[in-house]
Amino acid sequence: AEPPEGGWGWVVMLAAMWCNGAVFGIQNSCGVLFVSMLRLFGGSEDKQMAFKTAWVSSLSMGMVFFCSPIVSIFTDLFGCRKVAVIGAAVGFTGLLASSFVSTIEPLYFTYGILFACGCSFAYQPSLVILGHYFKKRLGLVNGIVTAGSSLFTVSLPFLLRVLLDSVDLFNTLRVLCILMFILFLAGFTYKPLVSNTKDKEEGKKGKFRFPPAKKICNFSVFKVLSYRIWAFGIPAALFGYFVPYVHLMNHVKDRFGDTVPEEVLLLCLGITSGVGRLIFGRVADYVPGAKKIYLQSLLSLFLSMMIPLCHVFGALIAVCLFMGLFDGCFICIMAPIAFELVGAQDVSQAIGFLLGLMSVPMTVGPPIAGLLRDKLGSYDVAFYLAGVPPLIGGAILCCIPWIQERQKLKVRATPVDGETTEKMLENESTLVSNTTEKPVRELESGI
Repeated sequence: AEPPEGGWGWVVMLAAMWCNGAVFGIQNSCGVLFVSMLRLFGGSEDKQMAFKTAWVSSLSMGMVFFCSPIVSIFTDLFGCRKVAVIGAAVGFTGLLASSFVSTIEPLYFTYGILFACGCSFAYQPSLVILGHYFKKRLGLVNGIVTAGSSLFTVSLPFLLRVLLDSVDLFNTLRVLCILMFILFLAGFTYKPLVSNTKDKEEGKKGKFRFPPAKKICNFSVFKVLSYRIWAFGIPAALFGYFVPYVHLMNHVKDRFGDTVPEEVLLLCLGITSGVGRLIFGRVADYVPGAKKIYLQSLLSLFLSMMIPLCHVFGALIAVCLFMGLFDGCFICIMAPIAFELVGAQDVSQAIGFLLGLMSVPMTVGPPIAGLLRDKLGSYDVAFYLAGVPPLIGGAILCCIPWIQERQKLKVRATPVDGETTEKMLENESTLVSNTTEKPVRELESGI
């Protein structure tokens, strides 16, 4: 059935907007909480406190991505509403439990794992449900939903600063539980318009049976050479990606003291990230095929190396503005690139695997930066090193369009049953163009 292009879909859109804002607003504001955790749990006798505390935030962001392939399977099996509601409930429980700890170690589980897993299970269905209700207006809806993430990222740091100054860290976490409780209620709006696997299997056999493993996890995407390079090149570039989000606030404290409003930096990141998604998403429409990867390789211009060189707060603001812009570019063209590399049928699994692989460097990077800060007394070396992986990853990504073009030329030159494969490619491209418009738009709506 054709999507209704509105109606209850507008309520679903607002719920998905709140989901994007609540999940990534809290995650991107972790730098403010990081400083408060250092003050509360740190001591002069503990020389590795920045390293230990960084694991809380990095585990949290890493688990959001690490769970993505698993959440995709559950969403396909049980539907968006059940997965989103249960995920929000788990996230609420984890965040509430985090407000009752007395040391930093329990936060690794309550905040870094339990809360983050709940966020992942609540977030992933919001990527899928929009495609049930919109097709022609999916671009507009995508812009509004994505704005939720930028809006919360811009405003939440200032709210957290007020709360931390007026009440302690634990009460601040309890206030954030309100966001998760609203997210729990929002999950009930995800009324499915497309039957999930569970409903189909029950309708056929009378009771639910899990489908074959090959239908659940499709590892055939790794047979595509260009996808393999992309799936490992992106994580290689991300070892330093999340470091500024965790440590930038504390770096500003070390260098400028309390004389500057460090929350302004997160404001800059949030605003320009939203602008970057809109601009580069539109630009990508005019870039043919896998050459879109050249835009994504702008991540190699990651400016963390410039942070230690900024001895004036205004220069640091300028760096954060560009960082947010390239962050928006990196995120918004993820789905179009995946489609170009593996095709429409495998694109969902391809993105799920990529997000799972991304979780490793995003988890490891910030603790390493914290360890360097503890050993050397400043973040300068940590930020310099954080700029190296994007340069390496960007160089790897730039090879993909060339490799894919070589593969196409090789296939065209191979005869099959007396006819060249070129005709087969032409027929395949015609079929793909007629059948893939909807899946691409659905994926773009979430990213």
